Amino acid sequence: MNKEIYKNYVKNFNINLLDCKFLGKGHNGVVYLLPNGKVIKICFDPKSCRKEYLILKKINKNKHFPRVYCMLGNYMIRDYVDGITLTNYIKLNGLNREVSIKILNLFEEFNKLRFLKEDVRCKDIMVQPDGSLMVIDPKKFYSKKRDFPRHLSKGLDKLGVLDSFLSVVKEEKPDLYKLWDKKINNYLVERQLEYARK
Repeated sequence: MNKEIYKNYVKNFNINLLDCKFLGKGHNGVVYLLPNGKVIKICFDPKSCRKEYLILKKINKNKHFPRVYCMLGNYMIRDYVDGITLTNYIKLNGLNREVSIKILNLFEEFNKLRFLKEDVRCKDIMVQPDGSLMVIDPKKFYSKKRDFPRHLSKGLDKLGVLDSFLSVVKEEKPDLYKLWDKKINNYLVERQLEYARK
């Protein structure tokens, strides 16, 4: 981690990151729990930080996303999201009908929010202690067009629960199943062919 990030944070917010709890590191940045219970996300790229901040600001009172408070340079302050990633939840508990329906409801919310990108990674969905779902790392939801859950399908396929999820989609939302099924299958076949070529 760049020492300048720490210096800037201390200077601008007067908080020492050594007093904060490290929560995790991803492709876009590092996340710490602040002493006041909020979270600071320090992004590696200021542009991606601003894009994520603007998405969260636009949907700031939505129950499926953490509330964001401020942004400065390459970091933002937002609410802490408790729980475990959908990936880890499925590894521990499998994927049941109830959680599958909650995932479907999350995608309905994406539609209401007019997201162009109808997709999210399993690791970016948090299953909270009360069983509700929250998305912690919104990327390109208003700028990248995708009309089926490609990343989600890949993650569920790796976990061996994609067929189970799609059977719930087929039963609960048959029209959505018709839109998704062929695209998901084509994507998975293309992935297998790419691996075969390597």
